[in-house]
Amino acid sequence: MPILVNDRPVFVPDDARVSLLDLLRDRLELFGTKKGCNQGACGACTVLLDGERVLSCLTLAAQCEGRAVVTVEGLAADGALHPLQQAFIDHDGFQCGYCTPGQICSAIGMAAEAARGMPSVVTADLEATDILLDRDELRERMSGNLCRCGAHNGIIDAIGEVFRGPESAGGAPR
Repeated sequence: MPILVNDRPVFVPDDARVSLLDLLRDRLELFGTKKGCNQGACGACTVLLDGERVLSCLTLAAQCEGRAVVTVEGLAADGALHPLQQAFIDHDGFQCGYCTPGQICSAIGMAAEAARGMPSVVTADLEATDILLDRDELRERMSGNLCRCGAHNGIIDAIGEVFRGPESAGGAPR
């Protein structure tokens, strides 16, 4: 059974040791997914697997058989950027851009987790079903994605705008 990568069926490599990251970059030439630390510590390789964020450097391609993978290239629709991609541009949520694809995929997965009521370590009410994604909550939930350039404020502003609305980005109280 193939892996569905950005809505395109791809066969699982014969070598069971091939990581999802290497499949995406080396075999499918989807270079948006970055190889950072290759040890699961930086988040640059984050993609969505059945809608949940995963580190593709730590995920074997064979584990994805029969599942759907979405990379940053698969987020745009009908020639239009995903709203989060546009927000990263609007809020200068990148400098070198190396971590940006992983940040964007991680943020989409993070928002889905929060929408399902999954608390983080800073969530005030662990039984809440409606979690407010304030700056502290966003920073905690995105802490597995590192930006070495220091674009964190723009990243948080972009994510906040898309998942809380424009009133929460930029000049909102911190």
